[in-house]
Amino acid sequence: MTKTAEQVLEFVVKAADDKRAEDIMVLDMKGVSLLADYFVVTHGNNDRQIGAITDAIVEAAHKNNIEIKQVEGKDGGRWILIDLGDVIVHLFNQEEREFYQLERLWTDAEYVDVSQWIEQ
Repeated sequence: MTKTAEQVLEFVVKAADDKRAEDIMVLDMKGVSLLADYFVVTHGNNDRQIGAITDAIVEAAHKNNIEIKQVEGKDGGRWILIDLGDVIVHLFNQEEREFYQLERLWTDAEYVDVSQWIEQ
């Protein structure tokens, strides 16, 4: 059974949150960009945590039979991009996220409320 973009988004957010990803923001890119339906933007506090978040998302994709189109930046660990087709994850270290401010580049995109998938 094929997963919807929303189902992929849910397991991505839950996997990232499970590894304590910080400030998980989701942008609804439908109608804004042809690249994907959703961008997930988050960060980790150190290289080890960023690696754990990356591994958790990749593992969740495999478990849900979602093709991973590409993982870029894993060796550098400062900005990792995980392309799951309809959902693209941008995982930064904190300094890089503050520098690039990716969320501000896409001001036309609406924020998606994912609080129901994040443990408080």
